[in-house]
Amino acid sequence: MDAVADRDFLLDFQSASSICMMHLSRMAEEFVLWSSDEFAFIRLSEEYTTGSSIMPQKRNPDFAELARGKTGRVFGSLMALLTLMKGLPLTYNRDMQEDKEGFFDTFDTLLATLTIFADMIAKMHIVPERMREAAQGSYVLATDIADYLVDRGMPFREAHGVVARLSRHAVERGVQFEELTLDEYRSFSTLFDEEVLAISVDSSVAARDVPGGTAFDRVNQAVADAKTQLVSERGGSK
Repeated sequence: MDAVADRDFLLDFQSASSICMMHLSRMAEEFVLWSSDEFAFIRLSEEYTTGSSIMPQKRNPDFAELARGKTGRVFGSLMALLTLMKGLPLTYNRDMQEDKEGFFDTFDTLLATLTIFADMIAKMHIVPERMREAAQGSYVLATDIADYLVDRGMPFREAHGVVARLSRHAVERGVQFEELTLDEYRSFSTLFDEEVLAISVDSSVAARDVPGGTAFDRVNQAVADAKTQLVSERGGSK
């Protein structure tokens, strides 16, 4: 009786598809934001953008926007099936014939979205110069400066307060951290020395050499170098 009354396999599929589409939708939103003139971190291929109906220079990220919008219909199919099943007694009821339309639509939507995203990402152009410009025009290095103080023995709670005051000072002066003098740094803590002037966007990226960090490729390279050295020491045997 339960075998013909059960639709958990479809609920599992609809649930997994909804979660997948949720992540694709979030990624689509990132693409929409990053490709805008305000960010300009990426440029999407013209295959996946369309021209504006009134502004000749504008390219709209339509495929990303459509993926973001289609996520709602996948969520809807999941909720429709849950609602369909919630009040049914054993065993089979004709209500269950409504399970198919949502399933087929979700399958087609998810497959098409994944296929398009794979190619859209492969053909996407990254603009590192613009990313660097954005990073250098912010106070993103505040945490690195706090870590610098921690490395010299200051508790992070105190370092947080010092750098907060330092940040306010820089904002009031209208300058970035790199433009502050050593005397200005030392007016907030005597633990600052010349090495603080070397903190930069590049050093910040290089410092996160942990799995998932911004410099994880350095970890991979170090592992590869270590393996090469080990093979060499063992006479070339693997």
